[in-house]
Amino acid sequence: MRRGRLLIAVVMAVIAVIGYYASREVNPITGKTQSVALSQEQEVALGLQSAPQMAQEFGGPDPDASVQSDLEQIGRKLVRQAKVANTPYRFQFKVLRDEQTVNAFALPGGPVFITRALLERFENEAQLAGVLAHEVGHVVGRHSAEQIAKTQLGQGLVGAVGVATSDESGSSQGAQQMAAFVAQMTLMKYGREHELEADALGVQIMSDAGYDPRALINVMTILAKASGGSRQPEFFSTHPDPGNRQERIRQEIATKFPDGVPGQLTIGRRITLP
Repeated sequence: MRRGRLLIAVVMAVIAVIGYYASREVNPITGKTQSVALSQEQEVALGLQSAPQMAQEFGGPDPDASVQSDLEQIGRKLVRQAKVANTPYRFQFKVLRDEQTVNAFALPGGPVFITRALLERFENEAQLAGVLAHEVGHVVGRHSAEQIAKTQLGQGLVGAVGVATSDESGSSQGAQQMAAFVAQMTLMKYGREHELEADALGVQIMSDAGYDPRALINVMTILAKASGGSRQPEFFSTHPDPGNRQERIRQEIATKFPDGVPGQLTIGRRITLP
């Protein structure tokens, strides 16, 4: 009986691993080979379908048309750059009326959102452009599709462990919980890697659009202040410590501009909200 359970577990694990590696392809934006669970068309469809519900969770779109127009203008300036413009993604940029939650996020395929609570903390256009470019980086980096593929692999392996370690009564709760914990820790690290890659892509995208990428360093200071100094240890967080992100952003800027940031790159106009 136990030999049969082990055989089933091995088959389940092999199927999960084969499925994961069979979905690998090269991302033309990052040059990275990644496993993705969705086609680009599916990413677009999922993002458009999910956008209305996600917006409502943050109070829906901000009613100020001028604020929405300004955000859309900056977003369009970012995605007109060749690196992004040649993708099939359908970018749209929306301010959400939530004045309490400091947040910005992107859905697969192109929808990008920022809460008014975060927007009102920015001093200039380049800081806003940096956050939007970071979120665009998540989209073109295909991080959602990659995370889903990783999750599916983890679920398949956890299921295999559960089958292999179950006793005659079918009980395998302890082993499954431990396997699930290990899988979750892997996914958290994976999330931090995505954040750092999105920062690097953000530097590229915002500077190509004419914005001074050093503004993104200032955004990390804003985010640290918004946290009120209360955050869980970095190891248990999907978002890296803002201080660590600042150093990585500086490195990315130095790599792109070894002779210093060109003087023509701008912080843009000052942001004032009605």
